[in-house]
Amino acid sequence: MIYCSKGSENTIIYSEELKNILFNVFNELGDKKSILALPPDFTRYHSRAGEVTKYIYDYYSERLTDILPALGTHAPMTDREIKEMFLGIPQNLFRVHNWREDLVTLGEVPSEFINQISEGKLNYSWPAQVNKIIANGKHDLIISVGQVVPHEVIGMANYNKNIFVGTGGKEGINKSHYLGAVYGMERIMGRANSPVRKVLNYASDKFANHLPIIYILTVIGKDSTGKLVIRGLYIGDDYECFELASELSLKVNFEMLDKPLKKVVVYLDPEEFKSTWLGNKSIYRTRMAIEDNGELIILAPGVKEFGEDKEIDRLIRKYGYKTTPEILKFVEENEELKNNLSAAAHLIHGSSEGRFKIIYCPGHLSEQEINSVNYNYADLNKMIEIYNPHKLKDGFNLLANEEEIFYISNPALGLWAFKDMFID
Repeated sequence: MIYCSKGSENTIIYSEELKNILFNVFNELGDKKSILALPPDFTRYHSRAGEVTKYIYDYYSERLTDILPALGTHAPMTDREIKEMFLGIPQNLFRVHNWREDLVTLGEVPSEFINQISEGKLNYSWPAQVNKIIANGKHDLIISVGQVVPHEVIGMANYNKNIFVGTGGKEGINKSHYLGAVYGMERIMGRANSPVRKVLNYASDKFANHLPIIYILTVIGKDSTGKLVIRGLYIGDDYECFELASELSLKVNFEMLDKPLKKVVVYLDPEEFKSTWLGNKSIYRTRMAIEDNGELIILAPGVKEFGEDKEIDRLIRKYGYKTTPEILKFVEENEELKNNLSAAAHLIHGSSEGRFKIIYCPGHLSEQEINSVNYNYADLNKMIEIYNPHKLKDGFNLLANEEEIFYISNPALGLWAFKDMFID
């Protein structure tokens, strides 16, 4: 059922209207005694999910008993991040998702289904795992909050990904990430109906129908001044809600280019991107736009590690970002990668497949560390002198030396592709 479907490429939903729409929907849902909210973590700060969650708290007050940020494999939110993102909400309501332990398996998607949608590449079953608070919390309303935007693993982010990945478990996350990587990132990004989404939809339909989940989905874009605004708001309890949000997101967040890009410069906000696990969105979202033998320069002042999880960080350091055939061979030969397929998938995602040059300019990792994972290193301060993020505008820029670059101030907000590289 759709409770709200509002949005267009030119729509702006301001805070007061957002609050009124949410309160009207909550009125329509009727009396609820125990509510669980599932917002994203700080890495999705720009989703406006913090503001949405605040309105949930304002409406339900003490009936909002639990807030479980959908961390997936990310590090737990700090007190400062909670305070900044979820302004005015008591911190004692927040719970921490442990993706290795706090789990209930609702059911198994059969291997025959995985084999079919992976075009015969994979033959394992997939566990529909969720945090035990969702499965056993006895809430009479679960509100999943998030932003729909192009995504490297699943095609379009959010909807039931927030449940089965955001609050999912090690095996489910590993296998879903690997499915997306093996199927091919270029075949997935920007598609609502990807193989990974089909798995999650199977799980929703077969194993999670009894859960009282409502989805609040935003679509975020930039206005004429470059300010982030809400372009769309979709609230519902089924796939149609997500489908409508995805259609608008493609119009708002996807830029199709007439020519491939020779040099792309991406800036990673230090508050949002502290690892290559997150920062490699700069690679994922631009890979279909960069020409053969082109360059991607990543200005990463906050990057201090490779994986936010210690074991994944170790695996990235050990194997490095290499081509798909190399990583598939590593998986075949090494049990530690077989048992950490999300790390293997990340290594595939983070490779240019030798097609273009990746230059990382981290604030806290050494040249030796960057080179050891098969990236090229450049000094951050020197590169910022040349490519000053405070002076560049999003899109094409002509520098003083007549060099043309394409600048992206936040790769998490979009997808860029040269029309001949976008596989449809």
